[in-house]
Amino acid sequence: MNQQYKGVRDFYPEDQRVQNYLFSSLRRTVESYGYEEYNASILEPTELYTAKSSQEIVSEQTYTFEDRGGRSVTLRPEMTPTVARMVAARKRELGYPLRLYSIQNFFRYERPQRGRFREFWQLNVDLFGVSDAAADIEMIVLAHRLLTELGSREGQFTIRINDRSAASDALAAALRDPLRVKEAFALIDQKEKLDPSLFAARWEELAAISFDIVFAMPESVRALLAELNARGVTNCAYDPTVVRGFDYYTGMVFEIYDTSGENTRSMFGGGRYDTLVEKYGMEPVPAVGFALGDVTMVNFLETHHLLPPLAPRTQLYLVPLDPHAIALADTLRESGVTVALGMKHTRIADHLRAAEKLGIPFVAVFGNQEVASQELTMRRIGTGAETRVRIDAVHAFLTGQ
Repeated sequence: MNQQYKGVRDFYPEDQRVQNYLFSSLRRTVESYGYEEYNASILEPTELYTAKSSQEIVSEQTYTFEDRGGRSVTLRPEMTPTVARMVAARKRELGYPLRLYSIQNFFRYERPQRGRFREFWQLNVDLFGVSDAAADIEMIVLAHRLLTELGSREGQFTIRINDRSAASDALAAALRDPLRVKEAFALIDQKEKLDPSLFAARWEELAAISFDIVFAMPESVRALLAELNARGVTNCAYDPTVVRGFDYYTGMVFEIYDTSGENTRSMFGGGRYDTLVEKYGMEPVPAVGFALGDVTMVNFLETHHLLPPLAPRTQLYLVPLDPHAIALADTLRESGVTVALGMKHTRIADHLRAAEKLGIPFVAVFGNQEVASQELTMRRIGTGAETRVRIDAVHAFLTGQ
């Protein structure tokens, strides 16, 4: 059977090159801000997510099963509960401010569509131990920097910011019923996906006061926007509909959107979650973070033509017409050249076609003449241009291209 499971992806070399390019840029940028990489198992006890993530994810979107020991386990749908658990386990041993990041894969059982798969890869960035707005600002500045480092301009994306705590207070004052407040948050989180008339009708069922009156811009967001503008991040705006889907958010929340109209869902976002660590049996540790998925980010880069040409890492296809070609390939590798040694084919034309299909930029034949001269004729695939190069100068020739 040659069909893959629905909602996951195979990464052929050309796809893997795109992912490697993306992850390399993300990793380089977050590390420049002092974030250290960590890792964890893809399997977690199911109770890790119970009452700590949104109920929709826990009850409807997780891949949960019973192991052979009768324990309920879940393929991780997100990273925040895991990193909070890890911090709680070694809270007194860790140094603060603690800056952590990871790039891992996740699983959610949901309907595959543009920008969303059942398996996806995600950058997670978290800062622990700082309760004031300086940490919130760093998160948003860093998110902005990740996009500009990938070649994006401010006009190509917008950062929408809200304060979930202020929104909760506003809803509590307007609705005077904790259950209705929770229903209102769920409705607001779905606002972008609902027809405006349907949202208005459902809001009217919940509240006797207009949406705009309930959600005047809070002072915390006003101050945050002013500081971000001073830091050179000028494409931010207050958006009361940004509440994020997770119940653990306690303060500032943000989401980043493509302005082109081609990618309508949020590209990525995050916010402050000051009470999550204490749910794992420790005193509170203030925290703020965000997660950036690979699917929406690649869609954004493709939409704005920001992906550079990504050639294979293999620099040279060596056609072995002499037994000494194997030793030559090893010698070239020791000098830093990436070499694919031809196999299977007997005709040079077949080797050339193979190199072209593989996307390898140069081909060289090694036979009796090359043994005697200690030179290779470097043929560029595509143009057919040829250059004679001494074997000890092949590395310099390839790196100078």
